[in-house]
Amino acid sequence: MLPLCLSAQVVRQPLSVRYAGLGAYSTNFIDVFSGTSNTAAFARLQSGGLGVYGEKRFMLQELNQYSAVLAMPVASGVFAFQGDYFGSAAFNENQLGLAYARKVAGKIDVGVKFNYHTVHVPGYGNASAINFEAGTLLHLTEQLTAGFHMYNPFGSKIGKSGNEKLPAIFKTGLGYEASKNFFISSEFVKQADEPVNLNIGIQYSLDEKVYLRTGVSTLTNNTFAGIGLKLGLIRIDVNSAYHPQLGFTPGLLLLYSFNKVDKQ
Repeated sequence: MLPLCLSAQVVRQPLSVRYAGLGAYSTNFIDVFSGTSNTAAFARLQSGGLGVYGEKRFMLQELNQYSAVLAMPVASGVFAFQGDYFGSAAFNENQLGLAYARKVAGKIDVGVKFNYHTVHVPGYGNASAINFEAGTLLHLTEQLTAGFHMYNPFGSKIGKSGNEKLPAIFKTGLGYEASKNFFISSEFVKQADEPVNLNIGIQYSLDEKVYLRTGVSTLTNNTFAGIGLKLGLIRIDVNSAYHPQLGFTPGLLLLYSFNKVDKQ
């Protein structure tokens, strides 16, 4: 018998995560899921809201991903709660997070989020870790926004043995709004022990009723696209990501705003 020891990362992000969080570097296209890409984006929410996102990775039942975000503005800023689930009964990862974001100046937003991450494997038990993430956004002009975000910068260890740890992820992005109906953004992502990834996304709204989104992640040549329909305070998006070797990943995004605002 020959024993082998292998290493693997345990951080899960939706393959079309750029779809759900595309409005992070925007003013007109921001929603409750924008804070999943950069925590500071929560600070610009004009109304509280609830968002739910789910995807079936590569059309496999065992690789389901679900995320939910609840955000509520208060006098001093915006509080948000996020829950994530990935996997199935045979193996799953969960993360619960509490975030707070606020405007510290007319052009600067900051946000921080604390997470409790768990991994469950039947027959082996559970492992957990506590980490944090933080972000900042700088509104250079009315059309141009830049930002920086870091997840788990100190690489917190998971489990009692301390042999495994969650990787650190650093992101820097830039968004440009050519008009209130058209937005384009780019984001560089560096995960520990991985090459730099470039995410590019484009969003267009038609009379603030129909939303079109598309983009690409260069590291895996993964593309995504989708269409959304806004009905009063509710918005429904259907989207799909495509990996050249592994195939399609369909997703569904539901957004609900507690109050009507002048712009998204």
